[in-house]
Amino acid sequence: MDLKSYKTSADIYDELLTTQKRARPGMGQLVNFLKRSSLRELNERRRNAELAITTLGISFTVYSEGDNIDREWPFDIIPRVIRQREWERIQQGLTQRLTALNLFINDVYNDGKIIKDKKVPTDLLRSSRNFRKECIGMQPVLGVWAHICGTDLIRDADGTVYVLEDNLRVPSGVSYMLENRNISKRVLPELFEEYHILPMDDYPTQLFDTLSSISPRPKDFPEVVVLTPGIYNSAYFEHSFLAQRMGAELVEGQDLVVGDDDCVYMKTVEGLSRVDVIYRRIDDLFLDPEVFNKDSVLGVPGLMRAWKKGNVALANAPGAGVADDKVVYTYVPEMIRYYLGEDPILPNVPSYMCSDKTQLDHVLKNIENLVVKPANESGGYGMYIGPRESKRRTAEMKRLLKANPRNYIAQPIISLSTVPTLCDNNIEPRHVDLRPFILQGDRSFVTAGGLTRVALVRGSLVVNSSQGGGSKDTWIVADTPGGDS
Repeated sequence: MDLKSYKTSADIYDELLTTQKRARPGMGQLVNFLKRSSLRELNERRRNAELAITTLGISFTVYSEGDNIDREWPFDIIPRVIRQREWERIQQGLTQRLTALNLFINDVYNDGKIIKDKKVPTDLLRSSRNFRKECIGMQPVLGVWAHICGTDLIRDADGTVYVLEDNLRVPSGVSYMLENRNISKRVLPELFEEYHILPMDDYPTQLFDTLSSISPRPKDFPEVVVLTPGIYNSAYFEHSFLAQRMGAELVEGQDLVVGDDDCVYMKTVEGLSRVDVIYRRIDDLFLDPEVFNKDSVLGVPGLMRAWKKGNVALANAPGAGVADDKVVYTYVPEMIRYYLGEDPILPNVPSYMCSDKTQLDHVLKNIENLVVKPANESGGYGMYIGPRESKRRTAEMKRLLKANPRNYIAQPIISLSTVPTLCDNNIEPRHVDLRPFILQGDRSFVTAGGLTRVALVRGSLVVNSSQGGGSKDTWIVADTPGGDS
């Protein structure tokens, strides 16, 4: 393939080539591979990848106009490459961030010291949709509330890596990250020989070890289950994938019962079997109909009672979503300084809090040049991107901001970095973000890479698979003596 038509600009950081069309450090082998590959050969590899996805049944569900549409996982075969020396710093920043977030969650449900010291306003928590008064006074094992976190990262035009948001409730996508790697090994075997790529296939083992570390019973192999809403959930593929890889049981709420001893049991053909740890993929409000949504048939009556008495561990813990709020996100750098006495390794995207009148006025006056996000939505839903919106949508966004400013933050438009992507008849740059996964239990673990999500439409900044985005394998490549990788 001839990369002369591959477009780069000074306004966007391309991770393959500089503006002078030279390979960035570590990209030499990938550039050479693309140059020596014909379009026919690359398309043949793409067809092989698509066949593997079909054969393996890798899919996700899109909710559209009341229908559940099951789609095959969208995958681009050209990997995203990141050098290990850069990744080590990112890894440290992710561990630092989740450590501070867990200290914050534990604090707000107990002493509330950060609020008393006026580092975070009281009203911020009182108005949080994900603050659970039912969790006040709870002390989970190890003081950890968010055991699994998916943090979204982006790279700006100058190459700086920013944290876009933290996903602490029920973060998803790790199964697709692992399957992307399996498919890459099938269709790009020679590149795996040229690069020293750090492995990521130990994630299920690391996840099981993390969950085991919070078990209320000191067993080498505690009973761990994955609690799923069922087959119609958009992430059901992931639920079953992780349960299988961990050797854990995949259960629905109806498969569990809380006994008179306030312990949780799983129904089996041999009778009741005690459960130690529940990796729940159900939102807080559906976990226990005795405490939250009384109409929920997804959860387990009495589950919160068993958890509060320390008879079962829940990951992530109920209430962890208080730190998942995009307004709370703006205070994370302050949390790191407050709890850890350290400067943040990874910066936030500069943000405007619309609950502040002065900042709201600025947002309203400059909204056409900003991104506005709802505090508690995910998947890109409800997001406003100023330059791409109609006058009607802009007027509606202003109305929403004035009616409920606490529910929104605004940010400058970041020109997400681009990576090479195989399009219809060429290789073209497409915008990406990255979601690494961080585990915390008795120790911390960060995946070697993450789920790269790619906007498949030229110029689009929307990378979510639910809105037409795709994905790529992410390679963390070790530096080799005498080489550029």
